[in-house]
Amino acid sequence: MEIPVYTLDSFTNLPFKGNPAAVCPLLHELSDDLYYKIAAEMNLSETAFITRINPSDSFTTGSRFRLRWFTPTTEVDLCGHATLASAAVLFQHIKNVNPTLVFETKGGDLHVTQKEEGYIMDFPLNPPTRVDPNDFKDTIKAAVGNLPVQEVLFCYNTKKLLIRLADSCDISALTDLKVDTVALENTERSGRFCAVIVTMKGSPDCQPGYDFYSRDFSPWVGVPEDPVTGSNHTVLGSYWSEKLGKKKMLACQCSSRGGELELELRDDGRINIAGQAITILQGTIKL
Repeated sequence: MEIPVYTLDSFTNLPFKGNPAAVCPLLHELSDDLYYKIAAEMNLSETAFITRINPSDSFTTGSRFRLRWFTPTTEVDLCGHATLASAAVLFQHIKNVNPTLVFETKGGDLHVTQKEEGYIMDFPLNPPTRVDPNDFKDTIKAAVGNLPVQEVLFCYNTKKLLIRLADSCDISALTDLKVDTVALENTERSGRFCAVIVTMKGSPDCQPGYDFYSRDFSPWVGVPEDPVTGSNHTVLGSYWSEKLGKKKMLACQCSSRGGELELELRDDGRINIAGQAITILQGTIKL
C-alpha cells in the first residue's frame, strides 16, 4: 500500500514556523490501528486523514470530505492547524476546483474557503466559563509558577483550562515561561481537561498589533507544547472578544515557532479563523 503524505506548516508563510501537520489523502478508510501507527510515526502534534464521502467524487472535483485528526497518542475532536493544512493540500497540490470545501469531523461540519494567499476556516465558538482558581491551584502553579493571574476559566465543550495572566505582566513573562509538562500532567489525572492555555492581553497599538497572546500545553494528549493551536482560538476568540469589545482580532501564539491567526466573530455564533500554510515535505508512505 502506498499513501501520499504532505507536511505543512500552518498559520505562517515561513518554513519551520507555525504548527506542522501531516496530511494523508486516502482513497479508502484505514483501520483505526493504522491511523494511530501512522500518526505515531509522523510524530507531529497532528496527522490528518482525508477520505471521500461520495466514491464517485475525486479529490479534485469533490467539495465534501471526511476528516480525522490524530496526535501521536490519541484521536482529537477538533483541530485547526491540521484542517488548514488539509485544505491547503486539496487546493494547492490536488487543485480542487471548488471555492469552499466542507470537512465532516467529530467537531461538526467545518467549511474552509480560499482567501487571497490564505484560507478562512468556519469553526464553532466555544465560550469558557469563569471558575474558582482554588479548584485548579496545583495545575495553575505548575503552569505559571508565581506569575500573577488575573482570572481562570474553563471551557466545558473543549475541556481546556484558560489561565489569563495579569495585565501587569510583560510579554516576556509568557514567551520565557518554562513549563515542566510532566509535572503539569501529573496535577490532573481524572480526565477533567486535556489542555492548559495561558493567555495575556496584547498591544494592539504596537505593530503588528496583536490583540492577545497565548501558549498551549497539552501533555494529556501527547503534545507537551502545541506551537499554534487553531481550536484554542474558538475559546480565546470568545473570551477576548467580550473583554476587548471587538469582533475582529489578530492573535499571536508565541511558542518558539510562533504563529499568527486572524479572527472574526460572526453573527451566527461561529468564528472565522484565517491563516496561511506552507508545504515543507511531499512524499509517500509505503506499507
